[in-house]
Amino acid sequence: YIKLVKEFYSNLRIVSSPNEEFSLSSSVKGQRIYLDARILASILHIPHTGLYVFEHKKWPEVEGFHPNQIFSILYPNDPNVHPNMALTTNRLSVDHRLLHHLIVHQILPTGGGYAKLSRMQVFIILCILSKVEFCFPLLMLKTMVRAFSQKKSVLPFGSILTKVFIHHQIRLE
Repeated sequence: YIKLVKEFYSNLRIVSSPNEEFSLSSSVKGQRIYLDARILASILHIPHTGLYVFEHKKWPEVEGFHPNQIFSILYPNDPNVHPNMALTTNRLSVDHRLLHHLIVHQILPTGGGYAKLSRMQVFIILCILSKVEFCFPLLMLKTMVRAFSQKKSVLPFGSILTKVFIHHQIRLE
C-alpha cells in the first residue's frame, strides 16, 4: 500500500493550464488517474463548493478578508501583531492550538515542526471560526502538489488515496 502512495506521488503531474480548473494526473500500476476538485469530491462524497483559494507564501486574496481580522481573534491582547510577522502557536489559546493541530494533521498535512503557522493555515482557521465554506477537495489537490514539489515532505492523504485507488479499480495489494 505504501508503495502505491509513493508511485502515485512520483507520477503526479499538474495537467491544467492556468485559466482552467486545477487538475492533476498520475498513474499507479499502469492505470491513469485524473483528479480535479469535482471528481475528488465525488469519490469522497463531500461538497466541492466554497472558496477556491490556496496560497502558501502570501496571504490569500479574498474579497472582504484582511489578516488583521484573524489577528484580533487569535492574538486578542497583542497590539504588536502585524501581517508580515512570523506567526507562532505558543501564543495561541488552547482552543486555537487544537484547531491548528487538526489543520496540520488532517486538512493541510505538513511535515516538520508545528510551532509556526502558515498564512494558509491562519486563513483556514478564520474560515472555520467564521463558518466560511472553502473547497476542501481543491485544498487537498494543492497540498498533494506542494508535498510532491518539496524535497522533504510527508506524502499526505494516504487513506484518502485508498478511496481514489478503489474508485479507479486499482488493486491495493
